[in-house]
Order: sequence, then C-alpha cells, then structure tokens
Amino acid sequence: MADYEFIQVEEKNQLGLIILNRPEVLNALNRKMVHEIVQAMESFEQKNHIRVIILYGYGRAFAAGADIEEMAADNPISLELLNQFAEWDRLTFIKKPVICAVHGFALGGGFELALACDLLFAAEDSKFGFPEVNLAVMPGAGGTQRLTKLMGKTKALEWLWSGEMMTASEAAHFGVVNKVFPKEVLMEETIRYAEMLANKPPLSLRLIKESVSKAVDYSVYEGMQLERKNFYLLFASEDQKEGMNAFMEKRKPNFKGQ
Repeated sequence: MADYEFIQVEEKNQLGLIILNRPEVLNALNRKMVHEIVQAMESFEQKNHIRVIILYGYGRAFAAGADIEEMAADNPISLELLNQFAEWDRLTFIKKPVICAVHGFALGGGFELALACDLLFAAEDSKFGFPEVNLAVMPGAGGTQRLTKLMGKTKALEWLWSGEMMTASEAAHFGVVNKVFPKEVLMEETIRYAEMLANKPPLSLRLIKESVSKAVDYSVYEGMQLERKNFYLLFASEDQKEGMNAFMEKRKPNFKGQ
C-alpha cells in the first residue's frame, strides 16, 4: 500500500477506508492532499476484493475548505497551467460505491469533495456550506453543479450567494445528506451500511451507479436506453445466474463480481 503524507488508507475486509489526515488545519485540502485522495480511490478501484469505499476525516472536522494560503497567490494563468481540477474530474470515473461520512465542518472544497461521493452520511454536529463568495471567488470543483442538481436552482443560489452554513438536518431536508446520526455512532453506522452494500452483487451496483449518474444528464429517453443496455448486460454475468438460482433454491447467494 502506498505511503501518503496527508491521508491514511486502511482496508477492512471488503471496505476501503480513506481518512483525511491534516487535523491541525481541520483537514484543509491542499493540492497534494487531493492528489492522494484520488490516487487512493483509484487504487481501491483496481482491487477486486474491495467492494465499497468510505471517505472520512480525522480530528474535529471532515474538511473545512481549501488551503487558502496555497491559493492566495494564484492567477488565471497559473491556475490554467496547474489544471488542478483535472484531479477532481477523475473522481467521477470511480465505479465502486463511495460513501462520505462527515462530522464537524464540510466547507468549500471539503463540501465539494463530499458531494463528489455517491452517498453522504453526516453526524448531527455537521455544518455544510460554500463560503467562497466571502473571499470574492466561487466553488470551482463542481460545487455549483452538484448542489444545484440536488437542491434546485433557487435554493442552491440562496446558499451559494449568502455563504451561510446549513446544518445536517437542513442538508438532509434538501436531499443533500442521506442519513444523519449521532456523532458517536456515525462511523459504526456508515460501516454497517457499507458492509451491507459489499454483500450485494458488484456488477449490479456498478451499472446502477452508471445509470443513475447519467439520469441527471440525459433526457428520459436517452437514460432509458442506457438503463436497458445495462439491464441486458447483467444477464451475461455469473452473479445474475447465481442470484436467481439462489432465490429459487431458497439459499443465500454467493456473489463474485463476475
């Protein structure tokens, strides 16, 4: 397993865990940290025994934003040459389920990282927001797009323009957060859910993720064509045969991701 400076990586049976590890700055995201997160995700993507990826943070917060000191001297040319958001774009190609577990703050780039995951579980003390407007900038790693798709235009504008923070319960109300737990059981419940997913057929999870992701970009007709293609494709898998045979034989299926 690779050595990382700003994250830690663990394997727990069929789960891959990525832990943000800059607690002294509330896990503020610098460029190397984002690179390491993407590298770790892609590494788990290649491991057949890893079925689900969990992302969370050490310390008092998930991630309280980008590293402003690193960004302060940037200009349009340096940002274009760095092409730093290309790293973020690679997160969209992760095909395995990714669950983000948030406690404390998820602000700015930290909120964008959480929104880039498939499911978002939050502790009751969590606070979410995009305060970039107060620095005379705006989200640049997908925040305006993903938040709008989840909340709708007018609510997204309200939060993005004001820079205010929303609570975990508000985020759940608007469909941004899937589940809210007391802080002390957040990781226990996240792992419990991830283990449940890990026992599902991996090919089905992968193709469901692809189909749902395209649903927000395609017309209904285009999305249905993709859904149908993936439905047919699963009937070529060994897991489909195993799942239906196990159902008829009244036994627990043994899914292998094949």
